[in-house]
Amino acid sequence: MQYIGIQSQIARNNWNSMVLLLMFPCIILGMLWVFCCIFGFQSTYDGYGYEQYYFNADLVNEMWLGWAPWAVIIVGIWLLVAYFFNAQMIQHATGAKPLERRENPRVYNIVENLCMTCGMPMPKINIINDPQLNAFASGINQKTYTVTLTTGIIDLLDDQELAGVIGHELTHIRNRDTKVLIISIVFVGILSTLLTLLTRGILRAFLWGGFSSRRSSSKNGNGGVAVIVVIIAAIVCAAIAYFLTLLTRFAISRKREFMADAGGAELTRNPRALASALRKISANPGLGHVDREDVAQLFIIHPKKLTQSFFDKLQSLFSTHPNTEERIRILEQF
Repeated sequence: MQYIGIQSQIARNNWNSMVLLLMFPCIILGMLWVFCCIFGFQSTYDGYGYEQYYFNADLVNEMWLGWAPWAVIIVGIWLLVAYFFNAQMIQHATGAKPLERRENPRVYNIVENLCMTCGMPMPKINIINDPQLNAFASGINQKTYTVTLTTGIIDLLDDQELAGVIGHELTHIRNRDTKVLIISIVFVGILSTLLTLLTRGILRAFLWGGFSSRRSSSKNGNGGVAVIVVIIAAIVCAAIAYFLTLLTRFAISRKREFMADAGGAELTRNPRALASALRKISANPGLGHVDREDVAQLFIIHPKKLTQSFFDKLQSLFSTHPNTEERIRILEQF
């Protein structure tokens, strides 16, 4: 019954993740419309020579309809690049190297035995020469699925603890977590690019509009106010969209960490070993040379430790990983 329960939760999470991922293109197209709104505020002069500002909705919609197909094409190309080259990108960012059986039979045999236990194909194994403790799974298809371990975690953990960590990462692959997370990372990257373009557009509108505002300030004091209102509205809309996107990505990641812990405990039949491993990893997590947040969210424990303060609940809202102590507590109650 426990196994069926876990599988039901996995199916529910996968469905929720697909719904959440569908929000990304909607947010991106919405951000494009906000960008078009910058050019929708135009000015004209009345019969007395006073400059008046108005919002040209027809122009905004026309621009959006013209640019939306190009935005969809660019997003599609971006996704294709990530689909075919995500493994190389992550490997380059972390400095990971492929591991063969002859180089470390212990690690290779643990991965192979766990794969045989759950009936899944053997993923690639990468190793990172780093004394810090971490591990992560990556890839979006059978050719790119990879389990990566640091030399620090291999040297410090015993066989049972290491098996628990590897079982956790294999569960990420079995549940297709890595595919969902990489797609979400790509969409967040696209949105960040659009926000950069939006910021530049706002700056240009402000600079070019500044001349008009100063010119009309003696006749109509509302000119400069209108430009400022447009800028503030665009920034607020962009901030809301980016905030929603971050919450979406974090919600996907955090739910799946609990499921991977449960799957790793079930696979190894030793939840306390995984709990012990998490406790050891939490003392020195991360990678010394990797400071990219998009890569860090793949790690079994985020390298930035959660602080215990008045703002814990607010900070946990933006954390890509659940609290490590909470994960350990749940595992020890298995």
